[in-house]
Amino acid sequence: MLKASDIAQHNTRESCWVIIQGQVYDVTDFLEEHPGGSSIILRYGGKDATEEYLPVHPPGTIEKELPPDKHLGELDPQSVGGVAVTKSKPEAATTSIPLDLCLCLDDFEKAAKAVLSKRAWTYYSSASENLHSFRLNRQDWERILFRPRVLRNVQRVNMQRKLLGHHSNLPLFIAPAALARLGHPDGELCLSRGASAYNIPFVVSNAASVSMEDLAESMQGAKGRGCLCLQLYVKKKKSETLASIVRAKQLGFTALLVTVDTPVVGKREDDDRYKAEQALETQGPRPPPPVTAEGIQQSLQRSSTDEVFVLRGPYSSTLDWNELAWIREAWGDDESFGLKGIATAEDAHLACESGIKRIYLSNHGGRQLDSAPSALRTLLEIRNLCPHVLQQCEVLVDGGVSRATDIIKALCLGARGVGLGRPFLYALSAHGTAGVCKAIQILSDELETSMRLLGVVDLDHLGPHLVNTRELDPFILPPGPALHPRQSRI
Repeated sequence: MLKASDIAQHNTRESCWVIIQGQVYDVTDFLEEHPGGSSIILRYGGKDATEEYLPVHPPGTIEKELPPDKHLGELDPQSVGGVAVTKSKPEAATTSIPLDLCLCLDDFEKAAKAVLSKRAWTYYSSASENLHSFRLNRQDWERILFRPRVLRNVQRVNMQRKLLGHHSNLPLFIAPAALARLGHPDGELCLSRGASAYNIPFVVSNAASVSMEDLAESMQGAKGRGCLCLQLYVKKKKSETLASIVRAKQLGFTALLVTVDTPVVGKREDDDRYKAEQALETQGPRPPPPVTAEGIQQSLQRSSTDEVFVLRGPYSSTLDWNELAWIREAWGDDESFGLKGIATAEDAHLACESGIKRIYLSNHGGRQLDSAPSALRTLLEIRNLCPHVLQQCEVLVDGGVSRATDIIKALCLGARGVGLGRPFLYALSAHGTAGVCKAIQILSDELETSMRLLGVVDLDHLGPHLVNTRELDPFILPPGPALHPRQSRI
């Protein structure tokens, strides 16, 4: 067994050990590979990192990431002294807003903010730079007006739709959003239970805090209600990406959505500020680096010419249209393969031309490139410049959805289904599985009511004739000459 006093000495970049659930690991060589950056690990160098680690990692993650020889042994509990042994499980959330008083999705956000830790709230709510795209996501839905029809028999309403290869009870799905265990001990299990209860798809984040195996097991008793799809981040190491694809296939995930808007991670200043505050609290202020012409030149050269170092680049920054070929081959089913993060008509056209059957319009919740268009604007651009895409592909959208009326607007304009991410994270943070189910029920009730008020009884009857887009039209590229995007070699 290893003594706490000995472990405490390994707290630098040159030698960094951490304690997780009483086990000691040497993470020195992993520092620069950690998707969240090295600073968060260094903060716990020589210390117990259990409380930080458990809410954001599925069981067995560290054993998979580190070679066996980096597992150094057990902590001697008699030697703990100044090393705090943290809780092995986060406490369940409580809320000052009862579930009965959560009547719309915004109520869940208020309830979650009241109970989430600063770390969790910062991660869930943050967006990139000036939050322009984040704000557009919400505002743009409000710029579309309905053209309701009256004097129609709307007694019976059909809200079912085949979506992501699944016969869903509603035209919506749970969008990928990572680290749900930051909000509730059951994490993504709350989402899988809600998806099966209401028979809708759940697109699981590749960075989920519950393993794919546990999520698949939770769906086994659902008797075909709900389905699991995987949102894939392409890693720098091809073997890691292939391993995720193989696991998803073996576990029965019904669709694969490759994330294409994350060659690097966006600059999310609230996240960065929180990490800097934590580092300052535990390590104290760092002396500023010496400012010399030679040092600045070296920094610039590294940033612009070094093929290994990519700023904010935990994932592959070399992924291109040609490289999609091996991912499609590994998945083995083009009908259930798609791309997530399309933001222009040109790329939608290219994807369609390449035989991609599913296109997911998204700006990553405003967390990637600031001033990227909302999915709604991209959808309108596709209608103007390459409307054939809407006929040949299943088009999905997400971002800023807060009401079922937003879902209806997207369907009227040609989307097949609409995803929601943050609202479900807030719902589970405040009320666990019951919160997720209540959020879905709210959307179902709003959808049913709004369809009747619009004069429509079936989703297939929705169309552009039922919406007025005039307020957004001046900001959308008008119909013009045929697109000439770079030809794909796929």
